[in-house]
Amino acid sequence: MEHKELLNEAVELAKESVEKGWGGPFGAVISRDGEIVARGQNRVLLTGDPTAHAEVETIRKAVQVLNPRAPSIPESHQDESTLAFIPRPEGSPDPLPERARMLTGCSIYISGAPCPMCMSAIYWSRIDSVFYSCDLEDTRRIGFDDAFQYEDFQKSLDQRRIAIKQIHPELGAEAYRSWTDKPDHHPY
Repeated sequence: MEHKELLNEAVELAKESVEKGWGGPFGAVISRDGEIVARGQNRVLLTGDPTAHAEVETIRKAVQVLNPRAPSIPESHQDESTLAFIPRPEGSPDPLPERARMLTGCSIYISGAPCPMCMSAIYWSRIDSVFYSCDLEDTRRIGFDDAFQYEDFQKSLDQRRIAIKQIHPELGAEAYRSWTDKPDHHPY
């Protein structure tokens, strides 16, 4: 499928979300080699889940499709799943030489530019490319304004809208030690 066809599919999902009252006008598809792997749409109003954005829903579905044995992929089959290791991309600041593949090799097509949460999910998913139709200004004009989040993230922790404070670091350090001390932990 071509870019326009993939984007059109995302837009049709967005319109369905609005028509059915599931959520805002946001739809997404993830493709690999021009074929759709997964489709998703905003379902915030349907589920009451503020993370049920089209991009997050689509990423979750893509992982299910690409990891049919999930959530119990036996170690012997990890090299067949999105958990297979790939080398660190050349020029990457990543300190590890390899990480889990996740959705490397995939692209996401979205009816609107991703919000900060969705963009973070896209980064963590290692999706190669993002294509969207409406930009952040278009999205702001219809009542979905993420500018305050982008602005807040640039502030120091003590200046943000939501109180953020580190407490009892020794407790979290126990879990971190568990990870570090596990000889076969799987970096992702």
